[in-house]
Amino acid sequence: MQMSFPHIHGHQDDEILDHIANIDDFQIVAKRFDLLSDTTRLKIFWILCHREKCVLELSKMMQITSAAISHHLKALKEAGLILSRRKKKEVYYQVAESKETKFLHDMIEDLLNIACPGETEQ
Repeated sequence: MQMSFPHIHGHQDDEILDHIANIDDFQIVAKRFDLLSDTTRLKIFWILCHREKCVLELSKMMQITSAAISHHLKALKEAGLILSRRKKKEVYYQVAESKETKFLHDMIEDLLNIACPGETEQ
């Protein structure tokens, strides 16, 4: 899909101003981008979009300490982007099923021009 900017939909400036008047709406988006602006956290999120993993598995994959992984997981979980479940002594993490996480997953793959593991590029 090709889009040119500015893309005018026949709206007046008043309508644009109405949309940007509520700073809270834009703050939500800014917080998500801020959360995922950390490269390590972005990688962890992308991994969890494809596989459920525990801290030790993520630590080994990312080659960083378990404490650092736990810090990133806490931020992602507090934002509602991932879920956890306990199995005996281990906690496993996976992406939360939501429109937001699907959008973020697709955006990452589109921007990086990568496909989900196991999928062939079309």
